[in-house]
Parts: sequence; structure tokens; C-alpha cells
Amino acid sequence: MEAFLSNIDRVVDGFSWTVRLTLLSALFSFVLGILLTAMRVSPVPLLRALSTAYVEGVRNTPLTLVLLFCGLGLNSALGLSLSGTVAMDVFWWAVIGLSAYTACFVSESLRSGINTIPLGQVEAARSLGLTFTQNLRLIVIPQALRTVVGPLGSVLIALTKNTTVASVAGLGVQEASREMKLMFDQGIAPVLPTFAGFAIGFLILTLPTGYLFGWLSKRLAVVR
Repeated sequence: MEAFLSNIDRVVDGFSWTVRLTLLSALFSFVLGILLTAMRVSPVPLLRALSTAYVEGVRNTPLTLVLLFCGLGLNSALGLSLSGTVAMDVFWWAVIGLSAYTACFVSESLRSGINTIPLGQVEAARSLGLTFTQNLRLIVIPQALRTVVGPLGSVLIALTKNTTVASVAGLGVQEASREMKLMFDQGIAPVLPTFAGFAIGFLILTLPTGYLFGWLSKRLAVVR
């Protein structure tokens, strides 16, 4: 482990980019997921059809293809740029790809939470004069979020692990798994200790997340 520990600064830097990629993707996918959920329960047939087509299409597409589309299609082929440098360009395209993919699972989790809300509450809100948007914002979404805290935690853990795909899907984002590969290629760290070190790093990120969301799920559970 001595050779691995001597390069701990590179390991920490790799995981710092993994954390940034995870947090930004989680934020954008959460917002997009709520929007897709609102469209899927909307009284407008066109919005329901569009959101259903998006969710079913993207979540059944391999994440690698989604990231390749962002990296090679939008970035390289079409020349679309999101920042002034190549490194930040690929980072933001990875955020967009991960967000677009993960939002589908956020939407499905929220939709399952909405299905647990008694219909009488929705009808009571309508009888009080609340519009669809007000009903969704004040009654439905808050309760649905409390119901699906556990599943959303699982989605966040999956997102953390999915960031490793961004380094091999035509983007080359400088996150933890890419840093590990570079250390192997440069022959500066033995294989088994390096694998073990990076595996422990991901456990440090994901295990506390699982315990935290498990505790929040019990703490915020809706008593019916």
C-alpha cells in the first residue's frame, strides 16, 4: 500500500471530481425528475405522452449510449460548447448526460409515491378551489417526497457509482475511476492495493449515504 499512499493526493483529487459530478447531477436530475412527474400526472394528454415517451425511452437506453451521445454527438460532432476549456466542457456534458438519465428514475420513484396518496385528499383540495399546480405543489409532491426518501437514496447511490461510466464513454472526465486507470497505465501503483483503495473510497461515499437516507426515511415517514 505504500506506493498507493504516496499518490493519495491524486486519489483525493479524483474523488473530489466524483463528488462534484454526483452533487451537480443529483441536483439537476431532481429538478428534471419533478418536472417529468408533474407532466406524467398532468390532465393534458400531450404532456403525459411526452413525459412517458422520455422516461421510458431514456431509462431503457444504456447509460453509456446517453453519455456517448452527449460527448461524441453534441460535443464533438456538432461542436456545441458549454465552457471555454475542453476539461470543463466534458465535465458539464457528463453532468447533462447523467442528469438526463437519472431524472427518469427520480420521476418513477416520485410517481410511485404519488400513487400512495389517498385520492380523497386530492379531491378535497380541488373542492377548496386549488388549481392543478397548487394541488401538486402544496399537497401531492410534499407527501410523495416524504414517502420515497428511501428509493431516492438508492437512486443517489446508483448515480454515485454511475459517474465511473463518464470516464470511458467518450468524455474522459477526470473522476476517481479515470485517475485509477491513469495510475495503472503509468505503473506508479500496484494493481490490488489500488483497486482496494478506490473501492474503499466509493464505500466511504455510498455507505453513509445509504444510512442517512434510511434514517430520513423512518424520520419523515407519513403516518396514515
